[in-house]
Amino acid sequence: MPLFRSVMDALAENRRWVILDLGTARPQTIDLLSRFRCRVDIADLEEAVMASLDRQDESAAAPDPVEALLSMPRSEPVDVVLTWDYLNYLNRRQITGLMTAIAKRGRPGAFVHALIGYSRSVMSRRPGLFAPLDEGRLVDLSAGTPDRAATRYSTEELDRCSPGFTIERIRLLTSGMQEYLFRLHPPVEASR
Repeated sequence: MPLFRSVMDALAENRRWVILDLGTARPQTIDLLSRFRCRVDIADLEEAVMASLDRQDESAAAPDPVEALLSMPRSEPVDVVLTWDYLNYLNRRQITGLMTAIAKRGRPGAFVHALIGYSRSVMSRRPGLFAPLDEGRLVDLSAGTPDRAATRYSTEELDRCSPGFTIERIRLLTSGMQEYLFRLHPPVEASR
């Protein structure tokens, strides 16, 4: 995955990075990231994402469990967020809430990496279990069979759901997924 590899290449810069992994802790991910000068926070959003599937009403006023998990204060701003394929399992309002929570925790210029279903009309009932094989390749370890209608968000929809971010790059993968790299804008200073 070329955009995942570009993020890993950036981590080779001689500075400390803070990485937020929204997935479950995987030995392969920890092994890969331990090669770099970084701190890794694991959010493990899978259960919150699955709970959010029951709350697909876009106008629901109750706090979303995914956004609530990310609102916990942290001492250091985040440089890289790995969302894996979780955005496919959220509605537009929930994606906006998640990206807003990430923006609040992110350092200006932070990267958000995402995998979005594109060409398939169905997806697995649960998010994938992605693990890096090396700095550039990811494998889905889940054995889920496609049995849920795919959301297939367009670039324009994702852009509207990501306040404070720019979609920096997109790549169509042979798996039918699109790989996205979002970048957090620096805060706009108020004119005096």
